[in-house]
Amino acid sequence: MRKDYFVKNMVCDRCIKVLKDELSNSTIELIQIELGRLRLNIKNDQDIKKLESLLTNNGFSLIDSSEEKLTEQVKIELIKALEELPLEIHKKLSVHLADTLGHEYSKISKVFSFTEGITIEKYFIKLKIEKVKELIQAKELNFTEMAQLLDYSHINHLSRQFKSETGMSLSQYKSEQRNSRNALDQIR
Repeated sequence: MRKDYFVKNMVCDRCIKVLKDELSNSTIELIQIELGRLRLNIKNDQDIKKLESLLTNNGFSLIDSSEEKLTEQVKIELIKALEELPLEIHKKLSVHLADTLGHEYSKISKVFSFTEGITIEKYFIKLKIEKVKELIQAKELNFTEMAQLLDYSHINHLSRQFKSETGMSLSQYKSEQRNSRNALDQIR
């Protein structure tokens, strides 16, 4: 039977590759895959157990509740927004998410905060800081260019958020050549 399964912590192209490879080595037929979602042809309960085991062994899990599904959709939407720079959200984040996910923002925000223990805005800041770390390590842009690409109104705004999140300045992080990036599925 063809069915969509929603997957927690499936947040990057590498996640898709891992699950594609794992599913190709199993008896479960993969029909379609995208961030956070698998469309599979499941034949029986044994296939469901195999799927759950395969997911667990790779750091993923099935999403059962509609609240967790909505939370995961928010995460994926925010991660996708940061994949292509410059950041191109031409309206308030709340309006963008409400339009994209088809729910009122008050519901989205309440569900996300309850399931994650953090606001959407704070989560998005953490994602942006991880993107800044990635850009610093690439050594191709200066801090002002990074701030512009991530839609900060001023470099000082980025600098304050970076220091608040990491405990160090942008320059300090760059000079220490740290590789202290957090995996996107671990951001809380």
